[in-house]
Amino acid sequence: MDDRKEMIQNRFENESKANSSEEKERDELGKIIIHGLSEIPENMTEEETFTFWNTHAMSEELLEETYIEDEDDDLPPPRKQSTKPINLRIENDLLVRLQKVAEIKNVPYQTLLKQFVAERVYEEEKREKILT
Repeated sequence: MDDRKEMIQNRFENESKANSSEEKERDELGKIIIHGLSEIPENMTEEETFTFWNTHAMSEELLEETYIEDEDDDLPPPRKQSTKPINLRIENDLLVRLQKVAEIKNVPYQTLLKQFVAERVYEEEKREKILT
């Protein structure tokens, strides 16, 4: 395994030496600055990738060119907080029955409880002629 790491290290060191004769541009850490995607080798192993990026860096222009902006337009707008958490004391037997019905309907029991309350309030509003 050490032989492979040494071979990879030598590959990029040799490349760096060969490139230094061409006077490649380097950053403040001495890494070779890459100006195009074609300068990045393809099909590198994880070790080769690690070694490559330890000796190379992308130019600011290339970083800006390859920057991917968030596609916020594809996301729905954030939901408004239209619910308010409350504490409600329910007898254990009633809670167990509610949970069984919710399980049969394949919905969370709190959601089912909200539906039941909304339906009952609507019926009362109709009965009391609150709704027109």
